[in-house]
Amino acid sequence: MKQFIEDFKSFALRGNVLDLAVGVVIGGAFSKIVSSLVEDIITPLISTVLNTSEMASWTMVIGSSNGEDVLLKYGSFIQNIIDFVLIAFCIFVAIRIIGKFTRKEKQEAAPAKSAEIVILEEIRDAIKSK
Repeated sequence: MKQFIEDFKSFALRGNVLDLAVGVVIGGAFSKIVSSLVEDIITPLISTVLNTSEMASWTMVIGSSNGEDVLLKYGSFIQNIIDFVLIAFCIFVAIRIIGKFTRKEKQEAAPAKSAEIVILEEIRDAIKSK
């Protein structure tokens, strides 16, 4: 049992696991912010422009079961699609920004080529082109 606990501790305290945990917590908070943006700002604006009721209440009766209408709640589904698109877009932008920083660091970290290597590469390229 002691070995199991030690293995779990080494696993849980690895940098990647802690980074993932922080990402999940931040992602949950970010998801709430985006959901609030969609529910409280975007969908009321869409409802106002379309001159209809609140988007979340958009439904369609598709049948009846035991005397009650069976509803297709497509308004709520549209809100969730908007949530997903906004979150996916923000993640895409964040990954692009991180990618630019890492590419810049790699370019700065790359050692400068010596004059001999540059000449040898030019000779190699000239031989290949013939």
